[in-house]
Amino acid sequence: MYVILEWTRVDLGILLGAQLQLPPLQNRRFVTLRECTVRLIKMAAARLVAGTGSVKLPPVTFVTGNAKKLEEVKVILGNSIPFQSLKLDLPELQGDPEDIAKEKARLAANQVKGPVLVEDTCLCFNALKGLPDLRILHHSYIHVYALLLVILWIHSKWFLQKLGHEGLNNMLMAYEDKSAYAMCIFSFAIGPNSEPITFVGKTAGRIVPARGPNDFGWDPVFQPDGYELTYAEMPKEEKNKISHRSRALALVKSHFAEAGYAFDT
Repeated sequence: MYVILEWTRVDLGILLGAQLQLPPLQNRRFVTLRECTVRLIKMAAARLVAGTGSVKLPPVTFVTGNAKKLEEVKVILGNSIPFQSLKLDLPELQGDPEDIAKEKARLAANQVKGPVLVEDTCLCFNALKGLPDLRILHHSYIHVYALLLVILWIHSKWFLQKLGHEGLNNMLMAYEDKSAYAMCIFSFAIGPNSEPITFVGKTAGRIVPARGPNDFGWDPVFQPDGYELTYAEMPKEEKNKISHRSRALALVKSHFAEAGYAFDT
């Protein structure tokens, strides 16, 4: 089958997932559909190799309304990824933490109509088999304290506010094992209807009586392994070297560097 083509300007954004503006073809000619497709792909590849057809993205929208969290992310990311912050009212979801982060990224990308980065963070107690990771419910019997934790975690926005730092310690009173780990999951969606990518960072430690400034979540009761200070007592630059958030963001930065995204700034 032969087709007649006359191109004045071709946008391959839909075909290749990139906004590639190709130069006009002046001459009308007869080509097969297969030849047409091959030619388009070769031209697009040539532009990408030449560096003139890079994928152009608007700045990434980091979804948060937490000023302290935003402050940490800005310091850790620096100028490596152009981003802006936006508070969105996303639903409180239940389930596996990575699945939650992915679904939030999907919802946010559909609202923003562009690239988004969302974060889900939790403090997990080893004595409670990693709770609040809800996967434990399918595998083992849980103590009444653990059940209370699950019920409160479903309403995570108010969890720490209602329970308090003393309450977190009280939940582990019946257990010798006070070890825990802080987990941070970032999920990145390049746009609406795209499959999000997750990046997980963990820091091991233990739950201790609250020490340090009480201005950032459960930082006063989490003491990372190898340190005598809680997150809250540590200098910010020291915390940002070893925190669960910094480890997850290191993976985010690595992905962006390897993917070679270019941004409209």
